Amino acid sequence: MISVVIPTFNEEARLSDLLAQLVQSNTNHEIIVADGGSSDETIAIARSLGARVVQAKKGRGIQLAEGAQAATGKILLFLHADSVLPPGGLDSIEREMGSSNMVGGNFRLEFDGDTGFSRWLTGFYAWIRKRGLYYGDSGIFVLRSVYEELGGIKPLALMEDYDFSRRLERSGRTCCIDDPPLITSSRKFAGRSAVGIVWGWLKIHALYHLGVSPDRLARIYYGREKIV
Repeated sequence: MISVVIPTFNEEARLSDLLAQLVQSNTNHEIIVADGGSSDETIAIARSLGARVVQAKKGRGIQLAEGAQAATGKILLFLHADSVLPPGGLDSIEREMGSSNMVGGNFRLEFDGDTGFSRWLTGFYAWIRKRGLYYGDSGIFVLRSVYEELGGIKPLALMEDYDFSRRLERSGRTCCIDDPPLITSSRKFAGRSAVGIVWGWLKIHALYHLGVSPDRLARIYYGREKIV
């Protein structure tokens, strides 16, 4: 069984579409929504569409860790609420993980919107994936046994997905599912230039590797602190 873990915070506008797609899958699965204190209809929507809701402190790392702890499946899939998992997505995971010695992987990522900017984002993410880099918005999946051996996702304020994917890559063979791709929202990049995105990406990674705390990285990333 695949346990789909979805962290949420006020995602009523998008969550129903994702859950409706998952419910239609014939692959044996469970859906766990790890909510960080939503004040809208997120929790009601999740329950109405058959998801199990886990309450957690706000913070994607914390929510993912809590959701994984509640999961019972052999395979864990971490999805963002603003993702679109096309038909056959869960089946592709089951097929890849059942016919090889894979420990986990992710999906080829496509950004929504028929614009030059969204196409550039899609190409940029494909470029870094070829270099072994990927993040939570690309739908990371992992054998539960491997997840536990690696110590799970750490409750970090930022870079929890990067931290986990680095450990996953070192643990064994991973794959990137090309077809079907995972569709994700371009909303977090709205109003930003390509140069600004790459610079921000490089800056955060450099500071992370220099030992700057995830809490401070989160303040920098979300614009509440500037560095000189």
